[in-house]
Amino acid sequence: MPRPNLLILMVDQLTGTLFQDGPAAFLHAPNLRRLAARSHRFSRAYCASPLCSPSRASFMAGQLPRRTGVYDNAANFAADIPCFTHHLRRAGYQTALSGKMHFAGPDQLHGFEERLTTDIYPADFGWTPDYRKPGERIDWWYHNLGSVTGAGVAEITNQMEFDDDAAHQACQKLYDLSRGHDPRPWCLTVSFTHPHDPFVARRKYWDLYENCAELDPPEAVAYEDQDAHSKRLLESVDFRGFNLTDDQVRRARRGYYANISYIDDKIGEILSTLEESRQEAVILFVSDHGEMLGEHGLWFKMSFFEHSARVPLMIAAPGLAPGRVDQPVSTLDILPTLCDLAGINGAEIAPWTDGESLLPLMHGTGGRGPVPMEYAAEGTVAPMVGLVDGPWKYIACDADPELLFNLDSDPRERENLALDPAFAPVLERFRAMASARWNLKAFDAEVRQSQARRWVVYEGLRQGRYAPWDFEPRRAASDRYMRNHMDLNTLEESQRFPRGE
Repeated sequence: MPRPNLLILMVDQLTGTLFQDGPAAFLHAPNLRRLAARSHRFSRAYCASPLCSPSRASFMAGQLPRRTGVYDNAANFAADIPCFTHHLRRAGYQTALSGKMHFAGPDQLHGFEERLTTDIYPADFGWTPDYRKPGERIDWWYHNLGSVTGAGVAEITNQMEFDDDAAHQACQKLYDLSRGHDPRPWCLTVSFTHPHDPFVARRKYWDLYENCAELDPPEAVAYEDQDAHSKRLLESVDFRGFNLTDDQVRRARRGYYANISYIDDKIGEILSTLEESRQEAVILFVSDHGEMLGEHGLWFKMSFFEHSARVPLMIAAPGLAPGRVDQPVSTLDILPTLCDLAGINGAEIAPWTDGESLLPLMHGTGGRGPVPMEYAAEGTVAPMVGLVDGPWKYIACDADPELLFNLDSDPRERENLALDPAFAPVLERFRAMASARWNLKAFDAEVRQSQARRWVVYEGLRQGRYAPWDFEPRRAASDRYMRNHMDLNTLEESQRFPRGE
């Protein structure tokens, strides 16, 4: 049986709470809505860690941050960690990436044979948090609420320039794949940086949400009523330095929704190119993490609350009927699912993943155990861990009181049941599951050691001659189009697809 082509469409900071069954009804996202109609939609998919680099490394490797060592946005992603790209290449696939993956460290490929663009963020250790200085804001790269107060309209931004190029290069690659010069099945990953803040959108998308009812600010939570981690997150984004108005919140939410529509257009271009080039592929759509968007009075990610930790996940496969799965699943499950789709023996990858293939759930059989999450970056002073099991969510950190929520009765996560003696048996069950999975003191020591090492290395490497690790796409002009080491007749015929029409 031929191995299927794989097209992975990844976005950044798109909350899964807007994609419980495809795009929410108010979103102008016709391409994603059509994709949802032929996909399996996972209404409760959770990221492995609610921050870009840790989540993306976990997506690549199918392992939690404690195993990858990618605790934050500047932690080295070791080259010897097997990723889905390595497994696929061993099975005979060609692999390519267009867009963002936020790898930190000298390996900027991690199994991709080809990267079509550079990355949008730096590859060095400069964004390393420092647990030795609790409460310190590293102002030059920490988030602040300027992304909210500065929301509005622009026709070009740093992020738009990046995503325009990522989409263009992906379409060019799809056309090139259609020529059939390489007979291997392919896996193309296209990864965008939108709708990540800043909440700035092109006018044509901004205008789509002129009278949108979803712009109104969510119910606020006073600082003194926040849990310990949420208080630290507010401090980390310098909330005291900003006095957000309702209008600013509406504009930020409008910019966010507008950029979902922008990304929908980019995905539409890619899917149209796939169709026009007469190729078939399994299509997987996912985000690295979510966006709080003012819920709980919080913005951005870095939290285990639903808006931050939930992501959209949809899989459309030729010959597989669409459906919906409401059981909690994880982005850790993507690696074993891709390998399962590619016909790779699960026993070969089992030692290298914390995830489980989603194909049984898609076929209506089997089940998945509790979904784990980890967070050990800015806004924390010790690693946080979480478990989602059915309607329950448990959050633990050695520095903070435990949190326990029932998402059926309290979907907005306002009532901490860990404080209620009536739920002591549930709390004890989660404590036992967490202690069986994590040694938080050892985890904390590992994170602190990693941070300390990277501060030394980064400061050293910034002295004298600086050799950046940022990926530089190589496109040799002398091998493109027509050159005099080529036969023009052969070239024109071989680069045409379809031929003979």
